[in-house]
Amino acid sequence: MAGIVCAVRGGPGSQPTISRAIKLAQETHQKIYFLYVVNLDFLERSARSRTHTISKELSQMGEFILLTAQVQAEQNGVEAEGGIREGNVSNEIINYCHDTDADYLILGKPKYEHEDNAFTRERLKQFAEAIEESSGAKVILVEANEK
Repeated sequence: MAGIVCAVRGGPGSQPTISRAIKLAQETHQKIYFLYVVNLDFLERSARSRTHTISKELSQMGEFILLTAQVQAEQNGVEAEGGIREGNVSNEIINYCHDTDADYLILGKPKYEHEDNAFTRERLKQFAEAIEESSGAKVILVEANEK
């Protein structure tokens, strides 16, 4: 099942990442596996019923984001599917790379440096190195303003 994993968050910031995955898929004739991770760590102190509701709503939003990315890929002649995972973003990206036997992982670089981002630029670089070592997938980091 080798292919290209493309992790997306949604919104305009994901567009360069999606476009780069489509371009790579056209060049390599590989399938894209879009990934959206629902991470509710920020809700640790919320009521359990509220967490379940928010998780469901974020998953539904993720489904829409993935469907939009898949349609965009298919309009460009590329086969694509989407997957939603729930949990730690880093762990779920690694697991998805293993599950799909990914040759490539496409990640967007954060536009702004905020310590509360899941990935600052330095953490992203370290994560990319860990992914390449653990899964063998080549990581491609995409700038927010890349076309």
